[in-house]
Amino acid sequence: MVRNIVVLGGNSHPQLTETICNHLGVPPAKILLGKFAVGETRVEIKESVRGKDVFIIQSGGGRVNDHLMELLITISACRTASAKRITAVLPLFPYSRQSDLPYNKTGAPLARVPGQTPRPGGAGNYTFESRPQTPFPGQAESAGLGSGPDSLHVQLARLKTEDFRNGASIPATPARSNTSSEGNAPAPPRREQSLNYFTSVAPAVNGVNSLPKPTTKPPQFQPQPGYKQWVAQAGTLIADLLTCAGADHIITMDLHDPQYQGFFDIPVDNLYGRHLLRKYIQYSIPNYQKAVIVSPDAGGAKRATAIADALGMPFALIHKERRPTQITDRQNATMMLVGNVSDRTAILIDDLADTSNTITRAAKLLKKEGATTVYALVTHGILSGDAIDRINASALDKVVVTNSVDQTDHAKRCPKLEVLEVGNVFAEAIRRVHHGESISVLFDYE
Repeated sequence: MVRNIVVLGGNSHPQLTETICNHLGVPPAKILLGKFAVGETRVEIKESVRGKDVFIIQSGGGRVNDHLMELLITISACRTASAKRITAVLPLFPYSRQSDLPYNKTGAPLARVPGQTPRPGGAGNYTFESRPQTPFPGQAESAGLGSGPDSLHVQLARLKTEDFRNGASIPATPARSNTSSEGNAPAPPRREQSLNYFTSVAPAVNGVNSLPKPTTKPPQFQPQPGYKQWVAQAGTLIADLLTCAGADHIITMDLHDPQYQGFFDIPVDNLYGRHLLRKYIQYSIPNYQKAVIVSPDAGGAKRATAIADALGMPFALIHKERRPTQITDRQNATMMLVGNVSDRTAILIDDLADTSNTITRAAKLLKKEGATTVYALVTHGILSGDAIDRINASALDKVVVTNSVDQTDHAKRCPKLEVLEVGNVFAEAIRRVHHGESISVLFDYE
């Protein structure tokens, strides 16, 4: 039983709030959450929080904007009601993933072309292409260019010739080396040379006095970009909103970008879900010592190697090259495997799965490289859009996620999904923060 503590739960994840309250031995505080007819969020706390240690539990999944506004209004209401300390518990920190937007060379985010049609959906249209694969010793390399680099140079030369004939780019007339007798200025080119030049560019037509009439095609019009587009750093904005609303402390788990902790002027405890994933590997995957931990991208290599080192398991990395110029072409980014997973169980480790494009394409690459079974262990299973259909049609054998986001509907639609309970971790963190104890034991993996 924890005294002098108030736990408020939002609409994002009621089951997680109930689990935390059961672990702490306190009932959830009475709060009215609703909407007015105009659509504005209504929050009313029906208990006294004066001088209390308040913990507000609200995750970032589902209707993110509504849940964020609920959280901000609740924090402000508790601050107005003279709460001693207000801690926002965010299992999934909202708006922390927008730094992954693709940018062009000028720094502006790439946008979808208005005339392009979206990629057709449906479970039968997923290709999960991820080639070329990394050649092993004695293995033939990928085909690459069909006829070698010579054909590429020939095609480029042909394109230059066509552009020159169409008048897209007309080189300037070379300057004469001889000078006039009056000074050092170069003499202007003769009219015959200029007429012969235009005549060679395009066929001449009869003009005045039977002289060839120069005809050139103007270059194709290309509108210049206007004001440079910039993307808002939404994570910084959320940090400022939480601080200005009155929050004194933030507890979250597996921030997609750990540097977001530096945007806060208040303490932030970033818990890790690695120990839950590590325990699942130890007790639920047979012969896990012979399995391989795989990171689906370079950004999660440190996260995956922490689990691999703790369990003494080998490690492999999938390198994802994002070079396309259009945002729709990101589906065709090249993925290459660095490591050996042949005749082994592959365990993909990631912190977040939204559209599940990365893990499903990585699973196909692992199966192509000879992996017998592919597991995907993800902390935050957002699984928005057609992610469930993509997983069901993919080469993944099982997807393990935590309930930092409500997984009730996802579990009904996906037979490959398994959910781990994370409420006990947050309950222990809340208890230790309330009593002023250290939470470093929650970061110990030994």
